[in-house]
Amino acid sequence: MNHATLAILDFGSQYTQLIARRVRELQIYCEIFPWDAAPQAIQPKGYILSGGPTSVYDQDAPTIPGFVLDSGLPVLGICYGMQALTQALGGKVASSRAREYGLAQINVIADNPLLGSQSQPVWMSHGDRIETPPPGFIILASSSNSPIAAMGDLQQQRYGVQFHPEVHHTPGGKDILRRFAVDICGTSPDWTPESIIQESVASIRSQVQGARVLTAVSGGVDSSVATALAHRAIGKQLTAVFVDNGLLRKGERQQVKKAFRGSLGSNLIVVDAVDTFLGNLRGVTDPEQKRRIIGETFIRVFEAEANRLGEIPFLMQGTIYPDVVESASSGKAHTIKSHHNVGGLPEDIQFSLVEPLRYLFKDEVRAVGETLGLPESLVWRQPFPGPGLAVRCLGEITPERLSWLRTADHIFTSELVTAGYLHNRQPNAPIQVAQAFAALLNVRSVGVMGDQRTYQQTIVLRAVTSEDFMTADWARLPDDLLGRAANRIVNEVEGVNRVVYDITSKPPATIEWE
Repeated sequence: MNHATLAILDFGSQYTQLIARRVRELQIYCEIFPWDAAPQAIQPKGYILSGGPTSVYDQDAPTIPGFVLDSGLPVLGICYGMQALTQALGGKVASSRAREYGLAQINVIADNPLLGSQSQPVWMSHGDRIETPPPGFIILASSSNSPIAAMGDLQQQRYGVQFHPEVHHTPGGKDILRRFAVDICGTSPDWTPESIIQESVASIRSQVQGARVLTAVSGGVDSSVATALAHRAIGKQLTAVFVDNGLLRKGERQQVKKAFRGSLGSNLIVVDAVDTFLGNLRGVTDPEQKRRIIGETFIRVFEAEANRLGEIPFLMQGTIYPDVVESASSGKAHTIKSHHNVGGLPEDIQFSLVEPLRYLFKDEVRAVGETLGLPESLVWRQPFPGPGLAVRCLGEITPERLSWLRTADHIFTSELVTAGYLHNRQPNAPIQVAQAFAALLNVRSVGVMGDQRTYQQTIVLRAVTSEDFMTADWARLPDDLLGRAANRIVNEVEGVNRVVYDITSKPPATIEWE
């Protein structure tokens, strides 16, 4: 990328991507690298060292590469990154007498260009702490449980913070990252939707040259924006394919055809592969196996379509950053779940992949979509997982169970739309629901309907608020709305006698159930 870059070294934190998102919000480009990346792969203006799940004194614990400290560039260590910086430079790290999780108050005790105000709330999450800072470092801030909550070598421009500035629970965290990126590293805020479009178009053209490209269209914002970028870059070289896999929401196939035929005309091909997908999934209950099967089946369908149309060497996907981090493709973080378009791809795929959104967050994708002039109904459509209803139908997938789920999901989302909680971007909207859906559990329970005993399925309703989908909170929906949706579901969906509402945030849960 032709931008002043910050390099974020990933020590295994599940929130490394969140650091990147906060920096990107400042319109500053950054990239994430594994902590042991080769030095020639990185040419930044500064380094941010992420948190991580281990202790620096553990055997085989990740360490800071020598070239980072030899570079003379500014460094900011966050949590584990601060501890790794301490150990590498001759300080002392030890286990805390009391673990520190949650909100804490730090007091700034030395003037410095990083922290700003004298006292501020921050979010802590650590079991180790700095006992002695390295030579040349001074203590910048302290908390009740961390005498060295922040430290710095102002001459060498090396800093460490024990707290997490990347999370929303640290109100001044974004300002801390801005001071490091702009004031200390000297980067410029030039990472904008316009620059992303310009560079993506150039990248697509450079990668595919004059070859034809098949683009996987789902109707969601990610594949829509990827397709629009490719259409701008290569025009008639592009053929869009929408696959009906039988795992779609109610009316989705018709909605996608209507939306895309208006902008891509005859270049949109609809493939009916319902029997193929459901046949491959018959009897499968493990969610990771479902994802792998769906990922491979998608590829085989696209390969068959490419062979039918003639030689098409490239496949474009709407893969985005959260897909990559949750699949832990870098191998440095624990796998949360494999995404069908990342961890579910077969090794013998015949295509070369084109993924212009692979390093964009959802909000960046939407900003690009708006700048490209895509309809608001596409840009702000709520997310839908690539495996579709397969990861919302817990247990075995059958046409009957999918029908129950599809109807329950439609009832819930339509009630939200009617009440103004979904697809309502007005500033005065009562609640901005980012994503809402129904899931069918593989749990049956006793009920009574028409004075008769029932032993039927359970539907769980899920609605969340979120800015980035890396973290989310459950939506505080009105009781009467939930009651109305539940009453309709048990009366209109055969086979369901119980409805529950999920009130878990992300973390500890994910937004989806599988």
